[in-house]
Amino acid sequence: MKKYSISVLIPARNEEFLAKTVENILENTEETTEVIAVLDGEWANPGLPDNERLTVVYVPKSIGQRGATKLACRLSKSKYIIKCDAHVTFGRGLDKSMLEAFKKAGDNSVIIPVMRNLWAFDWKCHDCGWKKYQGPKPEKCENCGGVNIKRKTVWIAKKSPQSVSYCYDSEPHFQYFKEYAKRPEYKKDLEETGLTKTMSIQGSFFMMTREKYWELDIDDDKGFGSWGSMGICVASKFWLSGGQVLVNHDTYYSHLFRTQKDFGFPYPQSGRAVQNAKKMARDLFFNNKWHLQTKPLSWLLDKFKPINGWTDKEIEEQKEREKNHLKFGIQANKKEEPSVNIVKKEPTKGIIYYTDNQLKLKIAHAVQDQLRTIGLPIVSSSLKPMPHFGKNIHLKGLKRGYLSMFKQILVALKNSDTDIVFFCEHDCLYSQSHFDFIPFKKDTFYYNTNVWKIRAEDGHALYYNNCRQVSGICVYKEAAIKHYEERVAYIEKNGYNRNIGFEPATSKRVQWKNEYQSDVWQSEVPNLDICHDNNLTPNRWSKDLFRNKKNCEGWTECNVRDIKGWDLDIVEKVLN
Repeated sequence: MKKYSISVLIPARNEEFLAKTVENILENTEETTEVIAVLDGEWANPGLPDNERLTVVYVPKSIGQRGATKLACRLSKSKYIIKCDAHVTFGRGLDKSMLEAFKKAGDNSVIIPVMRNLWAFDWKCHDCGWKKYQGPKPEKCENCGGVNIKRKTVWIAKKSPQSVSYCYDSEPHFQYFKEYAKRPEYKKDLEETGLTKTMSIQGSFFMMTREKYWELDIDDDKGFGSWGSMGICVASKFWLSGGQVLVNHDTYYSHLFRTQKDFGFPYPQSGRAVQNAKKMARDLFFNNKWHLQTKPLSWLLDKFKPINGWTDKEIEEQKEREKNHLKFGIQANKKEEPSVNIVKKEPTKGIIYYTDNQLKLKIAHAVQDQLRTIGLPIVSSSLKPMPHFGKNIHLKGLKRGYLSMFKQILVALKNSDTDIVFFCEHDCLYSQSHFDFIPFKKDTFYYNTNVWKIRAEDGHALYYNNCRQVSGICVYKEAAIKHYEERVAYIEKNGYNRNIGFEPATSKRVQWKNEYQSDVWQSEVPNLDICHDNNLTPNRWSKDLFRNKKNCEGWTECNVRDIKGWDLDIVEKVLN
């Protein structure tokens, strides 16, 4: 029996977009993700695709949405389950991205992707070609007055709007919570981990471990009935039992909302049933009656306030109610709340090394020997074969030049499998401390400005402040790939000119499509940039050669042998 890491559970009844949903999920996920669709009292029309990763279960008599989800989960053997509606699309690689999110956050979490709106169809007049965005079917064409109007499938995940935060009010009733995304704590979480907290969820998608699904009785159909208050129930059970509810910003799903009479609810929906679900949520969580609850609702309100639909008075009234509910020791044993349990996985680091193979071998070998001692994986990009230095990519037919160098950098980036990359040139000695740095932001190129220029002929050394060089870059790989793809394409079309520059994100002379920031850091021990008679870019040993004299601030000269932190035996290897 094939082993899967994720099971996608889809409860479905009279779902006309189920086949499109299943096809999309199979197309955008890997072989380790399966789909389990439960046809709850109705066969699928149109039929579902034949795929070894798809399991279809038909239930002759409807058991309800929650019951169908539980049945699908019983058939799953995966560690993780995703419950989603039968009218959604997945972003490509969603399953892989979500697994990475759980590595960061831990398994006591429920995680959702960013939610987009699904543009499923248009209405089209087959007499004149007029189209109208999805909604109730027009009685007649607004252009020609004809009635020959049919639905045309579009099936696109709209990039706007995107939903990233949710809450519920004091009724309780689901609410979008756009205001939370403007807060400093939200921005900090997004910048540091790509995962942000949310008080509640929308309910059309959630992912958790199968073990947590059963432990927390996520689909309590006896208490909540077939439908209603799904997002409130899931989020409250995680938050109030010591877990967390997070949004993964590295992927998305899109959802078609039931906002028109032509696409209504597949289950009979009485107002009483919906109100019963709300009443159950209020009684269970507002009155602290859930048996696994370890935190009062007021703790969650304090965590996210101000909250849409909650006044200060209502929050205080909630705290008063809780004084009489000590059954689970919530107030008596209340402790200071620790920060959200984001397990910050250390990002992986690697080296990209590029050379035109026209450097003196004594310098090249000294630099390569030093890089081998660092202990990080190396991807080398060269104009001649270098089979014994890291993972080597030999670019045949390229001649030395700026465009070739940028292409070499790009191919090395694309062949690296680490999160962070250090740009290493063939004529620079790098200190061990250089590689201790971790970028703070994923959209920023960082330059190590603790670098001395060393004249190979006599060991003369020069330092000046803010020396930003490509050889000192540390950056998240994905940002670097996007920039160098754009840089190579630009030069291939327009040729190279001085306005392009060499150092990404250090000037605004070219309006790049993907804009990035730049910043600096200094390693404990400096790097040594070896200047020789075959450098691709000219060396400047006099202040007179600098157009902008601000770049000469901190100007210091000495002999390389006087620079602290370096083994003189290593230094001597690069001198003439």
